[in-house]
Amino acid sequence: MKFTMVGMAVAAQTPATSAAWFAEHFGFTVGIDLGWYVNTQHPEHANLSLDFVQRDHPSWPEATRGRNVVGTLLAFLVADVDAEHARLSGAGLEVVMPLVTEPWGQRRFQLAGPDGLLVEVLQTVAPDPQWLADNGFGA
Repeated sequence: MKFTMVGMAVAAQTPATSAAWFAEHFGFTVGIDLGWYVNTQHPEHANLSLDFVQRDHPSWPEATRGRNVVGTLLAFLVADVDAEHARLSGAGLEVVMPLVTEPWGQRRFQLAGPDGLLVEVLQTVAPDPQWLADNGFGA
């Protein structure tokens, strides 16, 4: 399959509020705002779209219409996760998983995002050699 854009749509209580959260804290810009639908994109990632749809709007699939988002995590890979942790926690965002270095090669933390989303911010780091060996990746 060949595609030209990757997008994600989130069922939102108030699409404009959710879009504003990502604009303020992650640098997204609002493109289209129809009230019930708000499109955002990031200026450094033209082929990525993060959209918010009023969760009870008729355009949303009936099977999940009106429900809260559950079990969805949106991750951002960054160069300096410690700096982002300081910036975002300093802005008063709710950290739901503290900054941790994982043995498989990630340093990460998670935030409570709008509308039930979890937002992970992570950086790749050198994996633990023992973890690699224990999981069949050793030499």
